Amino acid sequence: METLMLEKLTSQQAIELEDKYGAHNYHPLPVVLERGEGVFLWDLEGKRYYDFLSAYSAVNQGHCHPKIIKALTEQAKKLTLTSRAFYNDKLGLAEKYITETFGYDKALFMNSGAEANETAIKLARRWGYDVKGIEKDKAVIIAVESNFHGRTTTVISASTDPDSRGGFGPFMPGFEIIPYNNIEALENALQNKNVCAFWIEPIQGEAGVYVPEEGYLAKARELCTKHNVLLMIDEVQTGIARTGKMLASDHENVRADVLILGKALSGGVLPVSCVLADDEIMLTIKPGQHGSTFGGNPLACAVCIASLEVVKEEKLADNAARLGEIFRAEMCKLQSERPDLISLVRGKGLLNAIIIKSTNDGRTAWDVCVNLKENGLLAKPTHGDIIRFAPPLIITEAQLMDCVNIIRKTIMEF
Repeated sequence: METLMLEKLTSQQAIELEDKYGAHNYHPLPVVLERGEGVFLWDLEGKRYYDFLSAYSAVNQGHCHPKIIKALTEQAKKLTLTSRAFYNDKLGLAEKYITETFGYDKALFMNSGAEANETAIKLARRWGYDVKGIEKDKAVIIAVESNFHGRTTTVISASTDPDSRGGFGPFMPGFEIIPYNNIEALENALQNKNVCAFWIEPIQGEAGVYVPEEGYLAKARELCTKHNVLLMIDEVQTGIARTGKMLASDHENVRADVLILGKALSGGVLPVSCVLADDEIMLTIKPGQHGSTFGGNPLACAVCIASLEVVKEEKLADNAARLGEIFRAEMCKLQSERPDLISLVRGKGLLNAIIIKSTNDGRTAWDVCVNLKENGLLAKPTHGDIIRFAPPLIITEAQLMDCVNIIRKTIMEF
């Protein structure tokens, strides 16, 4: 082992180490990445790949963006963590910047997206009791089928994914699960006076980039307002310019009561998440009732501001909107050429997916992704038959067309 630590690993050695010493809670593609810059990644042997997953949209600004890395390194030399036992000189600045960016009274910084969703759940319940007047311990949050908000025990209590839930009960009560993209089901569920919140992704990313019907989110907003229920929107994956707007909910001019952000808030540099809400909601939680050792640390705050500045300065939402149209048009052409392999193309901005039909010899979307890797492009299947395509938003049209050609070559040869 000491020899391995001193010498540069091979990809096979790195895979064997993870397999022997790490938990088996992931099933990665067989590629070992060592370096990233912009839209590219390199493996241990020096082969270059286009990144078409962007760490599940955490790296919207591209790998190791110089402005974000500068903010990271400069702050790291001064102060990284004080905990919230004391004030620091960066948290207030970050709170001001993010609340003004998204139009809310207050921000609550956490670390992971799952933590931000847990925070939103606590806020919604507390608001339900203190403001709406729901009877103690009777609050209900409506969730939807095929959602993905994380894998904590509370979050999976509202999940319908057998992989996330199987063998991890008992589950937390207080959730009602209804079909996604079904306004009638939502209206029926809202008849319950104990409902405090409706919790939703504007596009279901992990479910395979499932885009609801146009108007669904706007109608949900109207119903939540009518029934005095909080609309909790999880934009951890769909936010920060990924879908061609700063938020996916902006496509329907919908404002969440509780907005949940993460991933690209740090440009993939370190875990940063945030919950945004107005005073009536946020101030229901008092000192000592919620927190995080690392949440709102000065390093994260400096990085968060820089990451959002990059998105605005480089007009990444506009780039995602324009190139997303081009990409889907190219994928639709490819589908018409290989209808035996591609059954559907869908997405918004630069969050897209194709659905792969199983072949007669049993090959699946996984095999397509392995072949894409061999041809220099990294993507990952979800739910067995769906491939997500989500490159960094800094990608150029020339680079995008290069990637289209790689995908075309892979599909046509499959």
